[in-house]
Amino acid sequence: MTRVTMKGVPILRVGDVETAKRFYGEFLGFDLDWEHYYEAGAPAYMQMSRDGLVLHLSQNSRFKEATIVFVETAGLDQLQAELSRKNSPWETPEVSATPWKTKQMEVPDPFGNLLRFNETQG
Repeated sequence: MTRVTMKGVPILRVGDVETAKRFYGEFLGFDLDWEHYYEAGAPAYMQMSRDGLVLHLSQNSRFKEATIVFVETAGLDQLQAELSRKNSPWETPEVSATPWKTKQMEVPDPFGNLLRFNETQG
């Protein structure tokens, strides 16, 4: 019997493609896996990934609301230190302890989406 497996990939709305590439690529360290346009002048649709986290970024106007992506993370302090060393226009948030015994760092993107990096304390 074949076992069902699933993997979620969030799709985040972005405005300017170059700003998205700088934020996710240069600041957060994601790789641009691919970029697609259905036709000339159409909205961009692209995939960026880092360390097993895959995000789809779209300029399509049907994605109107901001999204929160919960990212279970190992090495959160190292990620925060990496981001804080970058000469970037984006502020690096601090890592904070939560009442439910995890550490979190919330990183808003330039388009209203939020990446919530969470590390369970062992």
